[in-house]
Amino acid sequence: MTKTTFATQQDHQAAASDWYIVDASEHVLGRMAVRIAEALMGKDKPLYTPHVSIGAGVIVINAERVLVTGDKKDDRIYTHWSGYSGGLHSRSLGERLSQSPERLIKDAVRRMLPKSRAGTAMTARLKVYRGAEHPHTAQQPKKLEIPR
Repeated sequence: MTKTTFATQQDHQAAASDWYIVDASEHVLGRMAVRIAEALMGKDKPLYTPHVSIGAGVIVINAERVLVTGDKKDDRIYTHWSGYSGGLHSRSLGERLSQSPERLIKDAVRRMLPKSRAGTAMTARLKVYRGAEHPHTAQQPKKLEIPR
């Protein structure tokens, strides 16, 4: 008979020490976001269990230089409604990238995570910075491999 192995709280504590770093200037936005979401959820580990957070933390640097293919900078439109009449706001991907690239990457990753308290906790372990400097050298992050 085969036994099913589930992650425990000890596995969660061991995974909390793992940190990865990603240079956004080398990767396309969507492919990078998918790989970051997998790392945050822990789907890249053999002990993946949906109800236990065994994912690693991820640091993204050079967010303002993230790559986008095709004409998406002009053609992709993000809309947000404030809830009031006349409160529909629209911005292109290029505008969002120039105003707040950190927010753009965080939103792309957050929308790929579970819509629950666990997903909120995973999002908290994502740190995005506009430039190449980050204050997380003490975590000794390893480079996250992202296929092209």
